[in-house]
Amino acid sequence: MNKKGTKYYFLGIGGIGMSALAKYLLDFGNSVMGYDKTPTYITSQLIDLGINVLFDESIACVPDEYLQKDTKIVYTPAVSKDHPQLSFFIEQGNEIKKRAVVLGEITKDTIVFAIAGTHGKTTTASFLTHFFAHLNLEFTAFLGGIMNEYQSNLIQKGMRYSIVEADEYDRSFLKLFPDFACVTSMDADHLDIFGDHENMKKAFVQFSKRIKQKLVVAQQVDLEGQRYGFEDNAAYYVQSIKVKEQGYIFDLVTPTEIYKDVYLKSMGRHNLSNAIGAMAVLDVGGFPLKEALPALATFKGIQRRMEVFSLENKIVIDDYAHHPEEIKAVLNTISEFYPKKRNMVVFQPHLFSRTQDFMEDFVDVLNQFDEIVLMDIFPAREQPIPGVTSDVLLGLIKNKNKRKISKGAFRSSIVNSEADLILVLGAGDIGNYIQKLKKTG
Repeated sequence: MNKKGTKYYFLGIGGIGMSALAKYLLDFGNSVMGYDKTPTYITSQLIDLGINVLFDESIACVPDEYLQKDTKIVYTPAVSKDHPQLSFFIEQGNEIKKRAVVLGEITKDTIVFAIAGTHGKTTTASFLTHFFAHLNLEFTAFLGGIMNEYQSNLIQKGMRYSIVEADEYDRSFLKLFPDFACVTSMDADHLDIFGDHENMKKAFVQFSKRIKQKLVVAQQVDLEGQRYGFEDNAAYYVQSIKVKEQGYIFDLVTPTEIYKDVYLKSMGRHNLSNAIGAMAVLDVGGFPLKEALPALATFKGIQRRMEVFSLENKIVIDDYAHHPEEIKAVLNTISEFYPKKRNMVVFQPHLFSRTQDFMEDFVDVLNQFDEIVLMDIFPAREQPIPGVTSDVLLGLIKNKNKRKISKGAFRSSIVNSEADLILVLGAGDIGNYIQKLKKTG
């Protein structure tokens, strides 16, 4: 793959995976620019790096030099097939590749560590990145979240190893060439693509067959591999778990060793599970686990993954949770760490299809919060589905302490709540609102 002196135009450049690739190709001496629907923290970061980002989808606003046939186009499946710019480049005959194909090509000649799963990819990949950095390995990590320590989703420290997130959406993970991999979960999701859970599982089986060396899987995942989890029939598991500050202290049991009193600075059993997955991958990869474990105490977390901050005497937890299982994990975490605090959830559903597929599950889990605030569904790549709205979801929730708000009421609903603990959940542009809230207080 030509990595120098090439012109790249990204359609959907503000996407978390797309922006990491854009930064990477820029760093290799290429010309990079792109389009996205709306300005965000990520597009601001790209602009600060000197990347021109357009928010107009017309061809007229694309500079002439990028309208030439030698410009390579990278696009995300979230961009509509009838997008004017994409249509223009298709008609002109430009080389056009999906993000996953480009990621596969970039990392093909490195030793690839791929993290897959319907939840937990970003956190597990970030723990692994933190271990690799601690061990001074030569690696590049392409992440689906912003690591607080680096303020980036691209961490470059060499090209011997690559850490990538293997995304199941649109079967993207079948474009990667992993040497080692981890599958964190296989709960039903993206049924707009797969049709049903069985088809989704088949895609994961196909992915597992692409692994050249070793695969580790969470205990509940029905794939062949070294298992990890909380039960002693797993190859890697933890025991004697105690809550300590904003994290856990525990003993780690591996096939060959027991490591006592390991401290993880991260809340939530789901995050502890992700850390075990990263430790298992590190161990099967042949790296010195004993030397890496102290790094768990210095993990600074990831933006929008159980991020805790305070606002006017309230504790606010910001999390990307957008699937019922992820919301359940957040609920379990606050029950463990803040059992006596009155809570309020502010939730922005993500995608009409996901809301439709899991309507009952969303109702069940949201019902369990003390106070429920919903925002309109974030459509992302989708058109509305008749009868699938936040109002319908709200109507099905039995808890009477519920309401729907407009985006303009986001801050006041948090500030004026009687709850001591506020949960801000969702994968849409709610992330922009919480960023503003963090800045302004």
